[in-house]
Amino acid sequence: MSSERQPENPASGGAGKHAWFSHDRLGMFIHWGLYALGARHEWLKNREELTDEHYQRYFDNFDPDLYDPKEWARRARLAGMKYVVVTTKHHEGFCLWDSKVTDYKAPNTPCGKDLLTPLVDAFRAEGLKIGFYYSLLDWHHPDFPIDVHHPLRNHPDAKALNAGRNIANYAAYMREQVRELLTGFGRVDIIWFDFSYPGREYHGLPGKGRGDWESERLVDLVRELQPGIIVNNRLDLPPGTLPDVTTPEQYTPRVAPAIASQGVLWEACHTFSGSWGYHRDEDTWKSPEQIIQLLIDSVSLGGNLLMNVGPTGRGTLDARAIAALEVYQNWMAVNGRSIYGAGPSDYPVPAGCRYTQRGNRLYLHVYNWPYRHIHIEGLADRIAYAQFLHDASEVRWLSQTKEVDSNIGVMVPEGMITLELPVRQPDVTVPVIEIVLKA
Repeated sequence: MSSERQPENPASGGAGKHAWFSHDRLGMFIHWGLYALGARHEWLKNREELTDEHYQRYFDNFDPDLYDPKEWARRARLAGMKYVVVTTKHHEGFCLWDSKVTDYKAPNTPCGKDLLTPLVDAFRAEGLKIGFYYSLLDWHHPDFPIDVHHPLRNHPDAKALNAGRNIANYAAYMREQVRELLTGFGRVDIIWFDFSYPGREYHGLPGKGRGDWESERLVDLVRELQPGIIVNNRLDLPPGTLPDVTTPEQYTPRVAPAIASQGVLWEACHTFSGSWGYHRDEDTWKSPEQIIQLLIDSVSLGGNLLMNVGPTGRGTLDARAIAALEVYQNWMAVNGRSIYGAGPSDYPVPAGCRYTQRGNRLYLHVYNWPYRHIHIEGLADRIAYAQFLHDASEVRWLSQTKEVDSNIGVMVPEGMITLELPVRQPDVTVPVIEIVLKA
């Protein structure tokens, strides 16, 4: 990419055209495709090394008759999510929209229609910004060479099967599909490419990176069609090219990500359970505390959270996904102002807690509820007021005093303050104390 296309000071929280992203903080990821019918992981074609002929059963029976994108969008808004990123095409190669360059698309299944347009319309109507995920991998396309991630990687004739495959044809195919996505749906706020693996050779089959995807040409096309769009970091662009957003997956960084010591705009992506696509029998769903703490942990380091749902083959969100979304809904309804427009704080945080800060409002998120007191450094003579955020009930504090009965009194060292808390934790998944700082 040319220098004028670099993002604008991403470490500052997203200046200019990307300011909305770091303000909004929470988005919905949607993984939905033919794998929802298999209901045992979105990589099932890869994991089980299924042929196109075997996988065809999902295409032939894909008919999400209960699909209601307005309900998905409503639940996203209620959960406090401000943008959506949907898998327009995952690694299986199946397209949710009526692409003109493939027959492997929703309108050609028993469903018989474009599924992407009503989703975009529904989420826009709820006030959410629109993002499109697009897989660089494609296990169905005849010109996509077999490699370490391909379902046919262990086929005895894998190298021979690759002989007639032309990655340049596939790169051109991708550009045409990206052109369709960025010209047929109005303004698109994010494009989320996934993913590169140039160093992963397998049995003489090379991995893939920028040369295969023709990444710079692809990005130039994206910028031409949608100048204000956010592009993620998974295209294997040349060193020194700063992405718009960095995307750690299924973990929260210990410190804010940086590239060459320069801070970047970033977003962690996570699942409510252990898979991205609908998995009927998967049983590692996160607790309410984990769900909330993933969001707080990201914002406390200056990042966003993109939280995933995997709809069923009939086009519904199952009861587990709905319950998880309601955890956000209940918590964000009263604690949202500790997240929206907030970011990291320079104040030293007490053990078992996290800070976020917005202007003169410091938000103390209490992960481990103590017995009666939290001791805080760095805020002596700085506090104007303190309250629980969920109900605006006052939280009082003690400052350092010289004469204290050491047997029964609370010793507050010089330079510290001590918040006085109820013995029982309030009925909130993660209680938040809003501390108003003196001007």
